[in-house]
Amino acid sequence: MGIRYGFGKQVALDFESALEQVIRALQAEGFGVLTDIDVAATLKKKLNQDIPPYRILGACNPPLAHRALVAEPSIGLLLPCNVVVRQDESGAVYVEIMDPNAVLDLVDKPAITDLAREVRQKLERVLQAVS
Repeated sequence: MGIRYGFGKQVALDFESALEQVIRALQAEGFGVLTDIDVAATLKKKLNQDIPPYRILGACNPPLAHRALVAEPSIGLLLPCNVVVRQDESGAVYVEIMDPNAVLDLVDKPAITDLAREVRQKLERVLQAVS
């Protein structure tokens, strides 16, 4: 993945299995899924356009979110952490995660920078747990 605002990988799983593994791995790192946006279903309903399966999970770790909100009350504009599980036209499945360092660097506060590093480590472990 060659983007500056996220990291991810292609996985050797079908879409549903990848989605299940991601959710379990997030839970193991203390994250809950606050939102689950089915982009493919939404585009079909609103635009009658078909795309391969594509889900955006809004993941939140309550203790870490609380620390962020105490340090910077407006940081809710940058939360939760988005995790994408998607399939491309060829059937390949990808797991991609927003890089909290890239996003939270916008705040420019040492407490938030440290927190972003901690969140990134947890999210890297999530990605490693998905095969």
